[in-house]
Amino acid sequence: MDRMTASPGRRVLLAAPRGYCAGVDRAVIAVEKALEQYGAPIYVRHEIVHNKYVVQTLEKKGAIFVERTEEVPEGNIVMFSAHGVAPVVHEEAARGKLATIDATCPLVTKVHKEAVRFAGEDYDILLIGHEGHEEVIGTSGEAPDHITLVDGPEDVAKVEVRDESKVVWLSQTTLSVDETMETVDALKEKFPQLISPPSDDICYATQNRQLAVKQMGAEAELVIVVGSRNSSNSKRLVEVAKLAGSREAYLVDFADEIDEAWLEGVTTVGVTSGASVPEVLVEQVLERLAQHGFEDVEIVKAAEESITFSLPKELRRDLRDEAAALIAERTGTSAE
Repeated sequence: MDRMTASPGRRVLLAAPRGYCAGVDRAVIAVEKALEQYGAPIYVRHEIVHNKYVVQTLEKKGAIFVERTEEVPEGNIVMFSAHGVAPVVHEEAARGKLATIDATCPLVTKVHKEAVRFAGEDYDILLIGHEGHEEVIGTSGEAPDHITLVDGPEDVAKVEVRDESKVVWLSQTTLSVDETMETVDALKEKFPQLISPPSDDICYATQNRQLAVKQMGAEAELVIVVGSRNSSNSKRLVEVAKLAGSREAYLVDFADEIDEAWLEGVTTVGVTSGASVPEVLVEQVLERLAQHGFEDVEIVKAAEESITFSLPKELRRDLRDEAAALIAERTGTSAE
C-alpha cells in the first residue's frame, strides 16, 4: 500500500488501478473518432459501455444509442458496443444496408473465438455468466447449439451434457474471480473431465480492480464504488468489498448520490470505480468526501496496467461512402 498521506483521523483509501480499462477506452475513443471523421449521427447498438455519464456525454456529441439494429435507418453507420454481438447482429446490419464499426473489446472477441473453436470440435460449452447480459448474449450467439449458460454455482445441478469427456467452460469477462472459480469447482465436481479455457477469460482489468478492493476492504468500514447499476464489473466490486470485510459498500453514478448518513461513525472510506468509469467522476467523489473531513488520501496499489488496444480497423475506411454504396446497390442507382 503506497501512502500519499497518513492521518489518525478520517481518511480515504483510493484503489489503483480503477476506472477505464483498455477495452472501454478504445470503445469510447472509437465513438468520438467516428463522430469526428464521419459526422453525426453515429448510431450505437446498446450502450457503448455501461456508464450513464459516458452515454450522456456521447449523446450530446451526436451519438444515438439504439436497442435493436432495425432501429437504424438504411444507409447509416452503426457501431457495436464493447460487449460484443452475436453473428446474427452482423447479418441484421447487412440486411439493413448499414456500414458497421465493431468496437467489441478484444478480450471479449477472444472468448467468442474460443466458443467458435470448441463448438467446431463438438464440445459442450458451459458459459459462466449472468443471463441477459449483452456479453453473454453475444458469446452464446456464436454457437447456440453448443453453449449452456451457468449463472452461478446454484445452476450446476441442472446442467446436462452429451459427453462428459468433451466439456469446456468459458466465462463472461466481467465476473467476480472468486464467484467464477466457485462455479468452476462445482462444475469440476460434477464433470471431472471438464476442460478449462487456454487462458483465463476474466479480463485483467476486472481482476486488478477486484484485487485492489480486497486489499482495502479489511481496513475500510465503507467502500464507495463509482459505476452504473447495469455495469456488471462495478456491481461485482461492491460484492467483493463486503466479502473482504467492509461493513458497507455502495454503488453510485455521481458524487451527489452519497448519503451523509453513510459516513456517520466511519473513519476510513474506500473509493474505487468500475472499468467503464471516467476519472472525473472519482475526483468529484473525493471532493465530496473532503467536504466531510475525509481529506487524507492513501493509494492502495494492486497492480500496474500498461495494456492498450488499437482502434477498430473500420475507422481507417470511408464508411459514409460504403453506406451510400449499399443503398445504391439495392436501388440500382449510382452512389455518386
